[in-house]
Amino acid sequence: MTVSEFEGVRYLHLGSVWVQGAMRIRQPQKVELDYIQRMLASLLWLPTPALGQGRAVQLGLGAGAITRFTCQQLHMATTVVEINPAVIDVGVQWFHLPPAAEVVRGDAADWLAQAEPGSVQLLHVDLYDEDAAAPVLDSQDFYAACRQVLVEGGLMSVNLFGRDASFEASVARIAGAFGADQVWSLRPTREGNTVVVAGRGVLVPGRDELSERAAVIEQRFGAIGLPARKWLRMVRPYQPAAIAELPTPA
Repeated sequence: MTVSEFEGVRYLHLGSVWVQGAMRIRQPQKVELDYIQRMLASLLWLPTPALGQGRAVQLGLGAGAITRFTCQQLHMATTVVEINPAVIDVGVQWFHLPPAAEVVRGDAADWLAQAEPGSVQLLHVDLYDEDAAAPVLDSQDFYAACRQVLVEGGLMSVNLFGRDASFEASVARIAGAFGADQVWSLRPTREGNTVVVAGRGVLVPGRDELSERAAVIEQRFGAIGLPARKWLRMVRPYQPAAIAELPTPA
């Protein structure tokens, strides 16, 4: 594991060239990476009065940008689950891991298995090892467990990235767990990260209401890197891959 710095930004690497997280040194509250910003697009699906209510959970700490945001900007009770103790230590030493956040050292699947159902408002999933080849946990059962811990109207954001990962297969598993009408994706970043948002019983408002929510989010958090109006142009509802019709036997 290494920490590097370039042009005022501190980066976390888990033993490879792949960036696992970043923090602007003089502005640690700024959400630096595009894909992390897009993981917070789930805020669009929350009614504005609900911003900051409930509990936030992050599976996979990285450099802690989401934990810093939910804990210190939204002032939510925040839990982060991280299996690698070295990542936790580096988060405390180099990436301003908030003391108020509950830090659980352990496996994300194990934590989900014992978590109270219907207890989480915002769930952020970013589970990669040092190879960054594919998500460490990516089964339909895993996503069903994620759905189970959400409150009604709660939201999960997932980062899908990797040389060996299949976005179509992963998002189909998410849709299988959450329902096809409860899954949306954002445009991929230049680096190839695609963020998927899934909800538990989320009621999607009309375009005007979504625009108003985006304006509020950008007014409050635009200065630290949340371009909420742009997110609206990036979001697409899930559409199952078309199944080719088999030829009629002669």
